[in-house]
This record gives sequence, structure tokens and C-alpha cells, in this order.
Amino acid sequence: MPSGSSVELPKVKVSRQGANRLRAGHVWVYRSDVISPDGVAPGSLVSVNDERGRFLGSAWYSSASQIAIRMLSRELVDNLDELLRRRVKEAITYRELVVRDSDAYRIVFSEADFLPGLIVDRYNDLLSLQILTQAMDSEAVRATVLSELKSLNPVSIVERIDPKIRELEQLPARPSGVLEGEKTSTVFTMNGVKFHFDALQGQKTGAFLDQRENYAAAAHYAHGEALDVFCYQGGFALHLAPRCARVTGVDSSRPALEVADRNAVLNGQDIEWIEANAFDLLHDYAAAGRQYDVIVLDPPAFAKSKKNLVTALRGYKELNIRALKMLRPGGILVSCSCSYHVNPADFLALVTEAGQDVHRNIRLLEYRFQAKDHPILLDVPETAYLKCAICLVS
Repeated sequence: MPSGSSVELPKVKVSRQGANRLRAGHVWVYRSDVISPDGVAPGSLVSVNDERGRFLGSAWYSSASQIAIRMLSRELVDNLDELLRRRVKEAITYRELVVRDSDAYRIVFSEADFLPGLIVDRYNDLLSLQILTQAMDSEAVRATVLSELKSLNPVSIVERIDPKIRELEQLPARPSGVLEGEKTSTVFTMNGVKFHFDALQGQKTGAFLDQRENYAAAAHYAHGEALDVFCYQGGFALHLAPRCARVTGVDSSRPALEVADRNAVLNGQDIEWIEANAFDLLHDYAAAGRQYDVIVLDPPAFAKSKKNLVTALRGYKELNIRALKMLRPGGILVSCSCSYHVNPADFLALVTEAGQDVHRNIRLLEYRFQAKDHPILLDVPETAYLKCAICLVS
């Protein structure tokens, strides 16, 4: 603790490995590297110290998560309310710099905005919020965050609850619901394409805003007949449609396809939607000799942990093989992975191997990541998770 400070925070001591991790710039310490958390209340703001008692920074402590320490500052935090307000303001200012052609984007991205445990997305006049940690769930922190978010003048602020995360954090169960206002649905626009949004339905906070820039990039190369696999509510399909003669979207979720169809009507587009298992459909279409000029693969995360990595890589490769078999010469493959545990090099390698297996030549047009409103913190590799390879196939 710096000398001369009048603030006394509960002290948590971490191992040499934990201290080295923090000194290298990361913001997490795992429970196995925490030495002395005795008597620290769940969600407390704590002083983090190494084994010799040297001050490393101020952090939030979780009594339940395997990520026991989430750093807030390398300095002593003597006014948490002021710090949180400044961080929310800075997050909003950052989006004003990087977001274009959209009234839907991520406002706060947890650690990447130095607000660990908080996700906030904007959908036109609605804000959708997720709280993921004990500390962020405290009434005082909630009140501060909500107060600053009101500066955006939303009609409503809705909280989306992930029951599994609350259980893991040993937080009391609570339903998703409206925190401010009454409105729960709206229409938002990204890249000139309109989407219906229901704040209390859909996955995560409601839509995949992280693909926004990749939607536009894929549309740049679109032509002919296109197939959007794992289309969800039609993000890629809706962007491809103005440039293609025919677009088909495939997903296993009927509710998602119903929203996708409403989105197509909203944009005056005629898109075919198919409810099917993607692996089975690609197998059948490839066997039948179906051909396309553009194929998009945007599957859910196959590798949710390291132990799933080998199986995940096999699944991604199989998808790419089947898609490559169905692409006409000069076709475009848009292949994505949102699995953090699949690193960029491994992802490109599996696409390369898939091409070799089916004797197709692949030229990489663009290798992309998540949209800029989902910033990547270089010291925290976990913030870089989305990969998107746009390839020309011959």
C-alpha cells in the first residue's frame, strides 16, 4: 500500500505466479494463486499484494469464481464511485470514435473497458445490460453504473440474466427485466440494414453486434447464390441479399428464423430460411452436388474450454471441408469462429488443411476480428475471441 494513504482496503496476498501475471499486464488472478483471502467479503474492493507485501493494485474479489481477482487499477482506488463514473464516460467516448453507420453497438465490454463484470449494449433507444460478477452486482455499483448510462438518454434499460453465471458467482437468482422505463422492443440499424430487437429474447444481450463490421466486409465480395449457415436472426444473409441473386439462411432454431424472416420483410428482401442441423444439411447438400458462390459459416463456440479444443478443431474443419466442396470456382468462403480457445493461427491452419483435403486453392482476402466496439486489450488475450476469414476459393 502506498505510504501516506488514508484508505484501508482489505488486503489479499497473491503468489509469485499471480504477481508476475499482474506485472506482465494481465488483470486476472486465479484462485489457485491467492494466498490469503481470509475474512474478505464477497465482491469486496481489495488491495492486492505480492508475497512480500508489495502493493500491486486495487481489485475486485470474488469468493466464488475461479477468477478470484479482477484488477481495477494499478493505483490505490480511494473513490470507487468516481472511478466507475469516469470509466463509463470513457467507454462511451471510445464508441463515439469507432462506431459508424449503426445505432446498435457495445458500450461497455467488461475488462476491455476496465469495468470487469459489466456488459452493456445499445440497440437504438434501448440499453441491454449484463452483470457477471459479485462486485458489479452490489447495489451501490449498480446505482452508479445506471446513473451514468442515463446520460445516453435511453427510453429503457433492460437487464439480461444468465442464471448459470449467477449460480457460479453464488449470487441470488433474479429474472431478466426492465430496470428503467417500460419499452422492451425496438428496431435498430447497422450498415443500413434494419433489425427487430426484443430486449428480453434472443441470445446474450440480444444480437451479435461483434460481427457488425464483418457483415459489411462480407457483403463487399457477395455475388450469385449465397448460403448463410448458422444464420441466427439473419445478420450475414440480410447484408448479402442486396448483392446476391438468391440467399438461403440455415439455423436449427425456429424462433431465431422467425425473427430473421421478420427482418427480411422489414428490409424488403426475399430470403429462403431453412430450419435444419447445419452439419446434416451441409453433408446432404454436398452429396447432392449443390453449388454456391458465397458460403458463410458462423457457428456457435465449439470450444468453451481447453478440454474441448481438439473436438472443436475437428468440428470447424469438417464444416469448412463441406462448404469448400460446395463452392463454385471463384466463390467466397466466410469462415468464423467465436471460440477464444481456438487461436488465430490454429483457425487459419484448419481452413488451410480443409482446402488441401478437398484440393481447393484458397486465397485470404481479409482476416478480421470482432468489431471495434468490442475492443481487444493486448495485455488480456481473452478479450480477442472472434476470427473471421474471408477467402477466395478456386
